Amino acid sequence: MDLGLKNKVALVAASSKGLGKAIAWGLAREGTKLVICARHKEVLEKTADDIFLKTGVSVFPLSIDLSESDQIDWLISETFDLFGRVDILVTNAGGPPPGYFQDLQEVDWQKAVDLTLMSVVRLTNAVIPGMRKQKWGRIIHLTSVSVKQPIEGLLLSNVLRPSIVGLTKSLSQELAPHNILVNSVSSGYCMTDRLRELFREKAKSRKTSIDKVTQEFVKEIPLGRIGDPEELANVVVFLASEKASYITGSNIQVDGGFVKGLP
Repeated sequence: MDLGLKNKVALVAASSKGLGKAIAWGLAREGTKLVICARHKEVLEKTADDIFLKTGVSVFPLSIDLSESDQIDWLISETFDLFGRVDILVTNAGGPPPGYFQDLQEVDWQKAVDLTLMSVVRLTNAVIPGMRKQKWGRIIHLTSVSVKQPIEGLLLSNVLRPSIVGLTKSLSQELAPHNILVNSVSSGYCMTDRLRELFREKAKSRKTSIDKVTQEFVKEIPLGRIGDPEELANVVVFLASEKASYITGSNIQVDGGFVKGLP
């Protein structure tokens, strides 16, 4: 199936590894030109090299901290210098640190707001004018199933990620007349470095094995397994495509059935 993505320009945030990396790979396979960003320059550049060598698409790695507004300004400026436009924006960021309410200080809240919410606001705000001018755009916010079902020990995520869904729904109404589609994708448990870290922390706190903790999580998933990042990336790539031309304002769960409540 031709998804109509060849030579589109995509900016994928936090894409040196994990879900962001899988999304970048998925878009590259469809012939999309890419700008990818993350904090760790060496890992980011290796990802860019791997994608280019295997797909031949243009991939530009730009090392930034998404919690810093001036660095986001630089990222957008460089992207427009390279390609002149952004057709597809995928927002993403490393999740805020785990913790319970009494563990968190005000500085933790502010850092989490800058990373989880304001990075999305700033990136989105920067690409909208160009998308409005060209009367075409896809904005996809990557978030978590914590927007539907709070996850124990991830208070900052539970509080802030639902704001991204609120932004998605609100912007979809504002931007629909300009043929800019805005959706969010809520990830369940996919095997990323962040999930491995969560398993290690829980195993350490409970004084048990990582395998045992992993199996406890798997029992809560009706499909009986942890997801693969590529499975989530496939949904994002579809939403970015011409084939998703009548989908906007939606939050799509990719969680193997983990969330038990109604949509």
